[in-house]
Amino acid sequence: MASGAGLNQRALSIFQQAIADESSLRIKSSTLPSGATLLDFGVEAAGGLEAGVRLASICMAGQADIDIEPGDRAVWPGPWVQVTTEHPVEACMLSQYAGWPVKQSDFFAMGSGSMRVRRGREPLLESLHAADSTTLAVGTLECDQLPSDEIVSAMATECSVAPSDMWLAIAPTRSIAGCVQVVARSVETAMHKLHELGFELDQVHAAHGIAPLPPPTPNFAKGIGRTNDAILYGAHVTLWVTGDDDRIAAVCQGLPSCASRDFGSPFAEIFKQYDYDFYKVDPGLFSPAEVTMINLSSGRSWRCGGPRPDLIAKSFGTESIQTSTRSIGFK
Repeated sequence: MASGAGLNQRALSIFQQAIADESSLRIKSSTLPSGATLLDFGVEAAGGLEAGVRLASICMAGQADIDIEPGDRAVWPGPWVQVTTEHPVEACMLSQYAGWPVKQSDFFAMGSGSMRVRRGREPLLESLHAADSTTLAVGTLECDQLPSDEIVSAMATECSVAPSDMWLAIAPTRSIAGCVQVVARSVETAMHKLHELGFELDQVHAAHGIAPLPPPTPNFAKGIGRTNDAILYGAHVTLWVTGDDDRIAAVCQGLPSCASRDFGSPFAEIFKQYDYDFYKVDPGLFSPAEVTMINLSSGRSWRCGGPRPDLIAKSFGTESIQTSTRSIGFK
């Protein structure tokens, strides 16, 4: 299993290039009194689509290609976020997975990125024997405010690095960049679900995922709902694996979100039903709408689940307007 060595260094290279391009990306860097570096992708800075791609790349430590592409117009006519990786464990489980809830007083953020390997306190990382001896920590925070120097210094302590070696990229879900980085988690949700189902992750050799990019919204619950619905009801993930056919076929049936008891309603409604407590939602819901598994050992493949365009439309709330050419000045 991959160790995670060098992931923070790879993430730092992307982070520093983003700083060099911050004007064109419409993001903003700052240095805290402790020496820690923050990169604002959407809290006070405007950010944008390309900023979101860079943010997702930092989150995945450069171990995946991320693009904005067209997708199935019958599901969503707008843009889609595509992820391709030949290092799915490193990109998703050791980096992208949001396994670090950062809490202090009234501050809360979900922490992702290779800094988690430096921290090393998650059962998931322990089970994968993850470690990175690089003396720096690079990560992303999903939250609506920039962290204070006190918070970042405490994070540095947990990662066993100096505060000056902490590099944090921040964006709220309500921002364009924040939407992109969340929707770029289609493969990650499939990988985590595989882990929960007991499938050996080192048997996954490559992965591709695509999910619709929803309209951002300033409403917190709707924003969380739309980005989750993009995965649960719109995403299609393909995994190239090796192993026993019967085992793969059985796992494939349990992978899509439709295998969950909470499947079938927009996530905002499910979230409200559980008093906005993520930990009350069935963990099995957080997976792609559709999964294809290809067995490199036998040449057989299986497809399970499917998109729900009706729920995507209900969640995204986009209205169609019939426009006459005459009404806009054409003859």
